[in-house]
Amino acid sequence: MQRLIFGCYALLTLICSPRACGDEIDIRPLNVRCVSAFPQLQWPDWLTGVEEGLNHEVLPVALTGAQDGTNRLFIASQHGSIHVMPNDPQAKGVTTFLDLRDRVVYDPKQNEKGLLGFAFHPQYKTNGEFFVYYSKTPGEAGQHTSVVSRFRVSKTDPNVADPDSEEVLLRIPQPHWNHNGGTIEFGPDGYLYICLGDGGGGSDPYMNGQNLQSLLASILRIDVDRKDEGLQYGIPADNPFAGQKLARHEIWAYGLRNVWRLSFDRKTGTCWAADVGQDFWEEINLIQRGGNYGWNLREGRHSFGPGGAEEQARLIDPIWEYHHEVGKSIIGGSVYRGSRTPELQGAYLYADYVAGQIWALWYDEEAGQVTANRMIRKNGIPIITFGEDDRGEIYFSTRQGDIFTFESP
Repeated sequence: MQRLIFGCYALLTLICSPRACGDEIDIRPLNVRCVSAFPQLQWPDWLTGVEEGLNHEVLPVALTGAQDGTNRLFIASQHGSIHVMPNDPQAKGVTTFLDLRDRVVYDPKQNEKGLLGFAFHPQYKTNGEFFVYYSKTPGEAGQHTSVVSRFRVSKTDPNVADPDSEEVLLRIPQPHWNHNGGTIEFGPDGYLYICLGDGGGGSDPYMNGQNLQSLLASILRIDVDRKDEGLQYGIPADNPFAGQKLARHEIWAYGLRNVWRLSFDRKTGTCWAADVGQDFWEEINLIQRGGNYGWNLREGRHSFGPGGAEEQARLIDPIWEYHHEVGKSIIGGSVYRGSRTPELQGAYLYADYVAGQIWALWYDEEAGQVTANRMIRKNGIPIITFGEDDRGEIYFSTRQGDIFTFESP
């Protein structure tokens, strides 16, 4: 591939959406500030390594509210713990909500494992249930195993969960330590969506992306409120492959390399997913029922594997992509529906881990077109995740444990 060079026109080309680059897309920098959300926040000494005389990264990989009316913020560390705090800028510390380090494996040399996602049941206020996605410690299930489990909050303390309440829903063998996906999120339909990577290794060596008999490289959709025969969960009747003999019934969409992260627009219900690329392209997709997003026949909109014209024609295009001259590891966020920063209303916020940049992208769903992709921050500290609180305000975090939010200038 001919090497691309920078310049005003080249920059637009490199971050061009699937629309023709000649169409008008607003790429002006956005005058929005990134500020510390909790400037006095201190993490426990056992998490930061102070107790051992070390300096551990906190790795807050998931942030969310519980939608239970308490206005708390829950933050999961990749090391295997979940913490809770008042959603107050003056907050100084966290309470350990759940400690799963005895069963979660995280290794800095295999840094795509660990506690990777959690989600509260839509009826958490009444049933106390939440769900966790993590990498299991070595055992009879094998070293590379992803687990999705149900847990319950303590009956006596709302700030503490019961680690003994674990009910394993899914165990997914992984051929490699990387590309585990990890997002779990309840949709507006009340079902749990689970993002799985392609199993790791370069170029999807096991061809999981186009294999409907494998759960990997897919977004799953399950019913956690009932159990089908032989399963710890139910298969929704309207799942696209429900009842088919040659496909896994859990699959909602497939052909995805390694989604990090997936979210639902709380106003429209649209499902957004940022898929991390390999050689040249990072992409943003709108997830549809039964959709094939192309991996490993394509990377973004660009031919990658051996698929012919007929196979290429049935693939769903990303709504946006950018070249590795811009960034090399997309971090998906959410559509902003808060009130603190009106300049961001309706924008999908995302970042790139390697470049340290943040953008706000506006998409016209009726026209099927991106209308703006405006930079908020350039060349900052790497971001590892975004999250939303109960009010729709969006946060992002760094490996060191710093949590930021947005505000108007």
